[in-house]
Amino acid sequence: MQKNVSGHRSRAALPLSPSLDTTLVAAHLPRVFRPLDRRVLRITAMALLLGVVVGLVAKILTALIGLITNLAFHGRWSFGFASPAGNHLGLWVILVPVVGGLVVGMMARWGSRAIRGHGIPEAMEQVLLNESRIPPMITWLKPLSSAIAIGTGGPFGAEGPIIATGGALGSLIGQVAHVTADERKTLLAAGAAAGMAAVFAAPVSAVLLAIELLLFERRARSLIPVALAAVVGAGMHFVFEGSAPMFPMPSVAAPDMVALASYILLGALVGVVGVGVTRLTYAIEDTFEKLPIHWMWWPALGGLVVGMVGYIMPTTLGVGYTNITAVVSGQIGLVGLIGLCLLKLLSWSVALGSGTSGGTLAPLFTIGGALGGALGIAAVSLAPWLHVDPRLAALVSMAAIFSGASRAFLTSVVFAFETTQQPHGLLPLLGACASAYLVSGLMMRNTIMTEKIVRRGVRVPSEYSADYLDQVLVRDACSREVVSLQANRRISDVRDWMAADVTDAKHQGFPVLDENGRLAGVVTRRDLLNGKVSGDASVGSLITRPPLVVEESHSLREAADHMVESGVGRLVVVSGEDSGRPVGIVTRGDLLAAHAQRLREARHSSRHFGGKKPD
Repeated sequence: MQKNVSGHRSRAALPLSPSLDTTLVAAHLPRVFRPLDRRVLRITAMALLLGVVVGLVAKILTALIGLITNLAFHGRWSFGFASPAGNHLGLWVILVPVVGGLVVGMMARWGSRAIRGHGIPEAMEQVLLNESRIPPMITWLKPLSSAIAIGTGGPFGAEGPIIATGGALGSLIGQVAHVTADERKTLLAAGAAAGMAAVFAAPVSAVLLAIELLLFERRARSLIPVALAAVVGAGMHFVFEGSAPMFPMPSVAAPDMVALASYILLGALVGVVGVGVTRLTYAIEDTFEKLPIHWMWWPALGGLVVGMVGYIMPTTLGVGYTNITAVVSGQIGLVGLIGLCLLKLLSWSVALGSGTSGGTLAPLFTIGGALGGALGIAAVSLAPWLHVDPRLAALVSMAAIFSGASRAFLTSVVFAFETTQQPHGLLPLLGACASAYLVSGLMMRNTIMTEKIVRRGVRVPSEYSADYLDQVLVRDACSREVVSLQANRRISDVRDWMAADVTDAKHQGFPVLDENGRLAGVVTRRDLLNGKVSGDASVGSLITRPPLVVEESHSLREAADHMVESGVGRLVVVSGEDSGRPVGIVTRGDLLAAHAQRLREARHSSRHFGGKKPD
């Protein structure tokens, strides 16, 4: 037996052995993935085209919502985006959402049940469990059902269905084209981002939404196509709607330190409300689950509540984008804000819990904005020394409630900034959304986006961090005590050595060296003890394929990928300077052991100031 304990700093090189076919050896090299390659150009081209298509779909969907709204509430044929609030139906207005809910229920039962809900959780589920493959039927059934639900008074925004539809279109392209599952996920996220950007002209927040709720990563090969699709989607918005902010508001003064602290505390309070809203929504959904009637009828029951609330306060009906503008502009008084907050919450939570087709973004912004505006007016009257501006309070609360309910923190901050173009709001937005996120994380395990699919057993990533194994080099984790066997040694002699139960013989795999001391292959303990193999045969006769190796300079992530692709549990470590001689062994156990440092850094507290540097 021979122990090779030497080691060298290495450069990238092929692990070649003179006695082996170099083509076969090279085929088993670990593949070092570059951040970008030529395939990104292809996916980017698809994403750009997708952005144009989704921008057109967004325009068509909003026109369809406008047509249904005009027909249902005003009795006229018009594609213009109209509010149901100006209707003259009287008590008949109660029945309009009921009819819409009934139609959506039938579409869900005899079309696809996947159209129920606001779309983002369903897209997340397909990303996590089904390689981002959304059924093609959803690409037309979801927008149609949402247009009917919203057009008949459903208290939802148009953005949710368009995001879901854009994601479905991206998934469809990814199913038709020859792409990987990762690339299909990128196309799904690109479609969703283009949809959000096409509605709100908020491309940066659309990209952040895709990262925080769909991609669960931030890599160049996915970020670039998504970003460009969002840019095109926003450009389509400019073509059809102009470049004015979605929710224009008067300029506000930059907050001082007292006001800034007030907005941060307000964000924490609204974060608690966001947790409550999430729990209320799912409590209502659980209540519907207990009803002794088929779920097809639930949207009609939810529509009954929507209609009754809409009769009391017509502004709760429909998308309500004008409500958001009025709230952040300070155009609604205290009583109106309180009424809008409570009644919109009631109408939306019951409708969403009933399983109809709609979204969450605009309703949450309306509820949070109205709450913040009311608290801002109260602060001006009762505590003027806080220097709170009710309009800015409405803006930060609008974003904070979404941050607390969904934990899409960066999305919430940038969205409120992009849709109002209010530069002095950015700092209080950052503080308020951060405090809302903090409170939500401490009080609630899941979010309004993940609770539904977590109940179905889906594990949703909650943190996006760098791959720890990609930060550790093989040379720092491998075992340097290499117990190797000579290729010409008889198997019977090796079996006798293993039967002696010495420490060196307890390994599960052994590198095999040729007569020149160079790597010829690897044999396992099972190979050596196989009773069907004659003891008179040589160890070298057990080698069936070229040696699988990894260089010292490779990362443990590359080593792990190499093991998985090759179906082995260990790799021989070689030096780039002499790639035919083994300098170590890396095993699956070494990969797990490498995480010990990560766990120590995350869990163990210590003090090192002024003391000795820890070993």
